[in-house]
Amino acid sequence: MAGLLADHGAIVVDADTIARRIVEPGSPVLARLADEFGADIVDDDGTLKRALLAERAFASDRATRHLNEITHPAIREQAEVELAEAEAHASVVVYEMPLLVETGQVSLVDAVVVVDVHPDTQMERAVARGVAADDVRARMAQQASREQRLAAADHVIDNSGDLASTVEQVGRIWRILESQ
Repeated sequence: MAGLLADHGAIVVDADTIARRIVEPGSPVLARLADEFGADIVDDDGTLKRALLAERAFASDRATRHLNEITHPAIREQAEVELAEAEAHASVVVYEMPLLVETGQVSLVDAVVVVDVHPDTQMERAVARGVAADDVRARMAQQASREQRLAAADHVIDNSGDLASTVEQVGRIWRILESQ
């Protein structure tokens, strides 16, 4: 959805991209993750073994909380810098942040756009992309519920239909955002 908004002219600040950058080899965040989840989550070349970290970090509420305590402040700090830079160059800036509600970052944005789909469909799509069903369930259990996300939404994109329907919804929301 962020890509579709970018096609309209929005600048996108992507939290997942930031999350990858903050754990690059030699970074302080990667070192803290290795201290918390085991030195073996770092490969011989210094890169993060993402699957191993995910296995450990989503194994319990406590482990997920520790992951979030390490990564979320660093992601937020970098996002604030990038959002401020983007706002100087575009009338609409999209903060693509899957955990916006969970991390209490709703205050960073003027409007919340939630891409909604039934959890069963979400599961099917993730498994079709090659993610193990148990991993999808563990991650979904750590996220805000569908109801919580919808309650935080200013705009909702129903992602259960075909691409044409989604594109039409994004276009409608773009016109609203651009006029604000």
